[in-house]
Amino acid sequence: MPIRIPDHLPARKILEREGIAVMDSRRATRQDIRPLQIGLLNLMPNKERTETQFARLIGATPLQIDLTLVRISDHRAKNTSEEYLNTFYQRWEDVRPQKFDGFVVTGAPIAHLPFEQVKYWPEMVEIMDWTQTNVHSTMFICWGAQAALHHFHGVSRIRRAQKAFGVYRHQTR
Repeated sequence: MPIRIPDHLPARKILEREGIAVMDSRRATRQDIRPLQIGLLNLMPNKERTETQFARLIGATPLQIDLTLVRISDHRAKNTSEEYLNTFYQRWEDVRPQKFDGFVVTGAPIAHLPFEQVKYWPEMVEIMDWTQTNVHSTMFICWGAQAALHHFHGVSRIRRAQKAFGVYRHQTR
């Protein structure tokens, strides 16, 4: 099944070239199924590249997906125009009343800052708390995962000389 993304999102052409099925709003409303509602809080500097990567993965499913691109309400992006964000993204404050089947919180290139020094940390805390009651399943990635571990479990970040990544054995208590 196709993924529904904003009609003129630049990622659409890339996905179509790769054979990922995409659809517009008119076609989606004619289908008699409830699509999965997935939100993507994209904190990465290159919004277009990141949204394309996630749309590619999410669109490779037999389910119909409605992807909602979300942005921090009061944060001004340095690498993406305000016009682009206003066209394709919804502000957190506008998304807050909604419920989602899934929600993804990406990383951000701010790992050098203590969490509380991140300008939008209070809004991040609000979003993380909101996911507990308004989202069926949330995936926190990179810095987003570190922020969630810090907020929900008090796990401190350990700075390393080089970035550590991969899949590791772990246990929750």
